[in-house]
Amino acid sequence: MITIIPAIDIIGGKCVRLTRGDYNTKKVYHDDPLDAAKMFEDHGMKRLHMVDLDGAKAKKVINAAVVKKVAGFTGLIVDFGGGVQSKQDLQLVLDSGAQMVTAGSIAVRDSQTVMEWVDEFGAQRIILGADFKDGRIAVSGWQESDEATLFEFIQSYYAKGLRQVICTDVQRDGMLGGPALDTYCSLIDQFPEIKLIASGGVGSIDDVYKLNELNLAGVIIGKAIYEQKITMKELEPFLC
Repeated sequence: MITIIPAIDIIGGKCVRLTRGDYNTKKVYHDDPLDAAKMFEDHGMKRLHMVDLDGAKAKKVINAAVVKKVAGFTGLIVDFGGGVQSKQDLQLVLDSGAQMVTAGSIAVRDSQTVMEWVDEFGAQRIILGADFKDGRIAVSGWQESDEATLFEFIQSYYAKGLRQVICTDVQRDGMLGGPALDTYCSLIDQFPEIKLIASGGVGSIDDVYKLNELNLAGVIIGKAIYEQKITMKELEPFLC
């Protein structure tokens, strides 16, 4: 059964959502992200995907205090991304209560450092962030593109033993038009041992059922929940 992972994106300490990674489309859903986190926990969710959008732009962790607050007042397993560019950033996030950290832009620019993190902190605590746009990796809060293709990027880390991957189609993110099913299917076929988490485009409960059929490890859902395109009642079969 696929794991439902609600998303909390942070700008200025508030819970927001963007469309296609465009900071100009910011919409605030909760002034206090803890309110959203408690709501998710109250409905039986165990995981939480938190992204420091301020940090992604600044290339350093900005909202560690939000992680500390959510981790301190809920029992959610938090994975954190956005701005983690150094061991100091990584340690700060883990000390603040996150159980896992997503390596995104740093994984594109400095694979040696990421693998050093894996060796020191354990592969179970490092998630590869594979955000892509037009088939190529997107970095720095999706403001830049890299030359590497999505498959080349994942292959490089798969060969080194990293298995946890969050894969986001930037063009679909926040659009509610459906996830990149064909891409996820191809990734599972090519990398059978991968623990793939889908992100971006989920807009209905049908999307969740389709992703579940692909045997993905998880799906990140944000805007669809906040905009009530998917209700907590509809998600109950996945929260057992």
